[in-house]
Amino acid sequence: MFSVNENLKAQSDESLVVRVQAGDSKAYNVLVIKYQHKVAQIISKFVSNTADINDIAQDAFISAYKSINSFRGESSFYTWLYRIVVNSAKTFLKSNSRSKNSVDVDSPEFQSIDEQEILASNETPDRIIESHELQQVIVKALSELPEELRNAITLREIDGMSYEDMAVVLKVPVGTVRSRIFRARQYIESKMSNLAAK
Repeated sequence: MFSVNENLKAQSDESLVVRVQAGDSKAYNVLVIKYQHKVAQIISKFVSNTADINDIAQDAFISAYKSINSFRGESSFYTWLYRIVVNSAKTFLKSNSRSKNSVDVDSPEFQSIDEQEILASNETPDRIIESHELQQVIVKALSELPEELRNAITLREIDGMSYEDMAVVLKVPVGTVRSRIFRARQYIESKMSNLAAK
């Protein structure tokens, strides 16, 4: 585990990046510690093996460190890092296509959402059954969406990205991002309504 100066921990991502660009590797350690869990969560959508997740995360952080001078602050540091992590994961999958631990990024497993993040926890037996049914409906609805809508709703609802950061990642205007999310939500909500009507 890295040793981290408390003064560095209190600084913003932008300030830390400036320090890293000036040659302060300890500042980069702070960014690694701050985002290592989020990075692992992103990678776990692509592979399930813990060792592979750790390897990809290490590669992604090394790539980000080597490329840190290309960061211009046009998006948040996390958005910039997110793209590097996804690219690292996809590169790993391409070079390890025989891996039994990898999953298809378009599969329902990739798009699955923790039901506890969607539903209030009211753990009666009937509620548990309803929550599982609802989760299945949401996962199926996600898998049925066109890729551009699925990507948008996933970045927003699962990864918690802002519209502005999503526009950078998806390389489309903010208005297009909002439109895609609106359409995706409409479709998912229509499927949820169908379940409620049963």
